[in-house]
Amino acid sequence: MSTPAAAPARPPAALPVPASLQTAAQAAVAQKEPLVVMVTLAGCAFCEVVRNHYLGPMLQRGEIHAVQIDMLDRRTPLLDLQGRSTTGYDQARAWRVRVAPTVLFLDERGRELAERLEGIGVADFYGPYLDERLRTARTQLGARR
Repeated sequence: MSTPAAAPARPPAALPVPASLQTAAQAAVAQKEPLVVMVTLAGCAFCEVVRNHYLGPMLQRGEIHAVQIDMLDRRTPLLDLQGRSTTGYDQARAWRVRVAPTVLFLDERGRELAERLEGIGVADFYGPYLDERLRTARTQLGARR
């Protein structure tokens, strides 16, 4: 009697690291969607949960436009929402992000369209909180058009 082969592990759901937040936001808004930005931290277990169980799968299904920046990355060049050169570290500071993960919902000018999600809180409620913020951001984005 043979044992069944183990199911292959599901690959982690990656979020792109943008070269330009401005370009990413313009692409999102052109599709009538907010830009979802996850501010992350290397090695952060809570960030992995948000990335692999929420934002990554939603991105793969085409439900959201999402990117990530590392709040301690001082090396990788990044263009901000006004097209100025910065880094993930400086951008996170400009947004006053102090907790990883923090998820922002932005329009093409960088205005927050919904209350940011900081940390993971109670994991059982993260999905509904995320859905509510996305609804609010989409409504706000539509109202500004």
